[in-house]
Amino acid sequence: MIDLKACPLWLYRLFPFLRWLPNVTPQAFKADTIAAFTGALIVLPQAVAFATIAGLPPEYGLYAAMVPAIVAALWGSSWHLVSGPTTAISIVVFASISPLAEPGSPQFIGLVLTLTLLAGLIQLAMGLARLGMLVNFISHSVIIGFTAGAAILIAASQIKNFFGLDMPRGAHFHEVLIQFGSHIPDIQPWVLAVGVVTLVSGVLAKRYLQKLPYMIVAMVVGGVVAAILNAQFGSDATNIRTVGALVASFPPLSLPDFSLTAIKQTLFPATIIAILALTEAVAIARSVATKSDQRIDSNQEFVGQGLSNIAGSFFSGYAASGSFNRSGVNYASGARTPLAAAMSAVFLLLIVLLVAPLAAYLPVPSMAAILFIVAWSLIDFHHIGEIIKRHKRERIVLALTFIGTLVDLEKGIFLGILVSLMFYLYRTSQPSIRELVPSHVNRDNPRRKFVPADIDTPGCPQLTMLRVEGSIFFGAVEHVQKHFRNVDESDPQKKHLLLTSRAIGFIDLAGAELLAKEAARRRKLGGGLYLVGVQPDLCEMLRRSGQVDTIGEEQIFRRKGDAIQAIYPRLDSEICRTCRVRVFRECHIALPDGTPREAAG
Repeated sequence: MIDLKACPLWLYRLFPFLRWLPNVTPQAFKADTIAAFTGALIVLPQAVAFATIAGLPPEYGLYAAMVPAIVAALWGSSWHLVSGPTTAISIVVFASISPLAEPGSPQFIGLVLTLTLLAGLIQLAMGLARLGMLVNFISHSVIIGFTAGAAILIAASQIKNFFGLDMPRGAHFHEVLIQFGSHIPDIQPWVLAVGVVTLVSGVLAKRYLQKLPYMIVAMVVGGVVAAILNAQFGSDATNIRTVGALVASFPPLSLPDFSLTAIKQTLFPATIIAILALTEAVAIARSVATKSDQRIDSNQEFVGQGLSNIAGSFFSGYAASGSFNRSGVNYASGARTPLAAAMSAVFLLLIVLLVAPLAAYLPVPSMAAILFIVAWSLIDFHHIGEIIKRHKRERIVLALTFIGTLVDLEKGIFLGILVSLMFYLYRTSQPSIRELVPSHVNRDNPRRKFVPADIDTPGCPQLTMLRVEGSIFFGAVEHVQKHFRNVDESDPQKKHLLLTSRAIGFIDLAGAELLAKEAARRRKLGGGLYLVGVQPDLCEMLRRSGQVDTIGEEQIFRRKGDAIQAIYPRLDSEICRTCRVRVFRECHIALPDGTPREAAG
């Protein structure tokens, strides 16, 4: 028996599923099985619809939900993310390839497979290059806004199925609302009845029958009610549609078009799809992880998504990403490990092969009702309320992401990321700069404790001590320079500036040049710039940029006490003679020129 917990690190990186495989206990396996079966039922009508949107034969949607889902689950990092065809990616696939070939034609399919392979290779390369850190710029507010917006889109996409209306597929959110308002007189009462019964039974089962999978309970109840109504009044009278007949076959092997022309035609759209799919997948993984208290490895998620699309291109699948519907259902159904996502693909295959005729009787309004419940559970009302009440800037990010997602799923994510990055850059470009003064408590302590300056703790008339908390980079140079100049412009006597550098996190070439120019400027004024508590990174940048000589190594100190002892003799003795502040202990002993304080009077 191999002890998986004792495997070397390289083996975990090569086969990441070895990390969670020991967690598949009998209880976890049971929960994963139930979640997998539920997810397989959910994806049946969706996969067919997505393939149709992408301009592919219906079975290609089923194929895209099989092999890619297994590979992504085994080589990803999320416990609950389920990969497969999505609405947004399907739309992009159709828009990219339809100008090049007739939808549904062999040429079209070949180009889609090439597109999928290239997208997977790009995603894999990004993962191996450890570019997953880029998703760290997706803030929590963006994820919550995206989740809420996507949940609304899920519900909106099911309105026509829940009410039995004939509405165009793929319409925008506002168009769905307009269409629904104009089609209210056309609501099918029996279809609505099945949907309402399913919805109510699902809510009640979730609340009172917690030991049973409420989704399956709701599906069974809805299916039985639909069967009774059809038997009583006839399907032509009730207009209750079902999923329909499914193609029963294994995902056949396929070969992308490797011609240079096909690669040139699909490389750019493949890059777009790769980035959009990664953004969507990681955003979904992180949004679900906030509920399950899991840590997502973005680099591993990139690798998993890339491998899933590479594998899918050779098994008749088209570009896949994280599925919000299936991932939400997977989590809500109680999945414990990624095995649930992998088994959902297996169950989907078994359902297609063995019980396709039975699945064809599953009512479409029942599926819509289940997705209504899922969509409601995905909206994080608690954190939305906290953000609205307490965080002004995050409130803007949340609102723009939510509205942008309703308009366009991927653009909503990018809009939220862009706005949050703008706020981030604004904050980092204005690092906190505080004036410090020596503490009057324990004045003789050689550690020289500094405290923030205020009205009750005046500072030295000639020396200003500032603490920069943040990074001095090209975007923050103007802000920092303004603070430096305000020191002597507001009081010409303050020609000396001591900068405590321990809280400076990062400095680039522009920041190093700023310090050098400030040192030269203060020397012309008859003072100086002094650095204390310089961190190794700051010191290294000053040396590499050649600015150490300009600033002067004798101006750089390790401790505050050493800095004050070196600076005090450089102060103007005449100003010190009449000074009554005397913030330094040296002030009580002698003037800067060495005259004893008693003799100075």
